[in-house]
Amino acid sequence: MPDLPKYESLCVLCGAIIWKSLIDKIIGRNRKARFKYHIESSFEAGIVLCGSEVKSLRSGHVSFEDAHAVIRNGEIFLRSLHIAGYDKARGGGHDPIAERKLLLKRNEIKKLEHKVLTKGVTLVPTMVYFKRGWAKVEIAIATGKRKYDKRQVIMERDQKRELDRFNKMRKRWTGK
Repeated sequence: MPDLPKYESLCVLCGAIIWKSLIDKIIGRNRKARFKYHIESSFEAGIVLCGSEVKSLRSGHVSFEDAHAVIRNGEIFLRSLHIAGYDKARGGGHDPIAERKLLLKRNEIKKLEHKVLTKGVTLVPTMVYFKRGWAKVEIAIATGKRKYDKRQVIMERDQKRELDRFNKMRKRWTGK
């Protein structure tokens, strides 16, 4: 039986798998989201963009600082995702931090709305990428970490780094 290719992420809500082979180019990842939030599940959504935004994304100009998604009137909008202006655009291009509509099925939006109603739960973008030529964003259902949780993560990371450093030195001394 042939080995199946490894997948990039798994959508818990709809069961869809984002395969590595289908992702053309990863534009940006929100690395701070894993530090600031407990990620419960993630899923893929299309994003409505104008031409200069697509050109800017293709050149890799995206920032996730304070980006989040909100549900309003049965639609999901992405706020504060900064897509830098495209210098060759006509008429000034686009607004870098405009709200952008996300494309999801109605039943997925209702499931998300139900989950977000609980206190402390938010929708955070974790990755922007192109899949088969279409711009996609990976959105995660997340709860905020407390300060002591963040300290615990930093402490574990430092301990792992010290252990790796010790093992490297031990290999040097023993020759194994």
